[in-house]
Amino acid sequence: MGVAGGRRRARRGRITALRELVVVWLGRRQREWDALCEEYRQRVDKYVPAREIVVKPAAGDGEERLRAEAAAVRRALPQPVRLVTLDRRGRSLSSEALSSYLRKSRDEWPHALAFVVGSDLGLAAELVSDAHLSLSLSALTLPHQLARLVLWEQLYRGLSLTAGIKYHRAPL
Repeated sequence: MGVAGGRRRARRGRITALRELVVVWLGRRQREWDALCEEYRQRVDKYVPAREIVVKPAAGDGEERLRAEAAAVRRALPQPVRLVTLDRRGRSLSSEALSSYLRKSRDEWPHALAFVVGSDLGLAAELVSDAHLSLSLSALTLPHQLARLVLWEQLYRGLSLTAGIKYHRAPL
């Protein structure tokens, strides 16, 4: 592996300073959703090493549950990490702006970049406030399985935009 301009070239078409891209989500595996997400995870993996971490939702309800889930997420995260939380109140980015964020993170951060999708209760406020970016996929509340799929697709779209692949088509 050669080094050029501070970036590692891992394989043809794959230039990255990011160690890995991680999607952490709270929930239970469902074969149908897993297959759809895996297709996009494999596509993302062509640009940067990518994996998922599943965290089992905590028992109970309310703030105590959110705190327990936040603690479980923190334990599961690779270190060091640049944290992005998904929250409907977060910052809304276009596909192009997300691509730019990924490119900037790739250039500035040689460690893991983790995106966290909350449980049916969302994410604890302190976890969201600790994030480098709080990202909104929509003003709508999405089921976590759908949010996870949309996130993987948008990560692939963003990385393909950066790589100049003709996957993304700008609106007319």
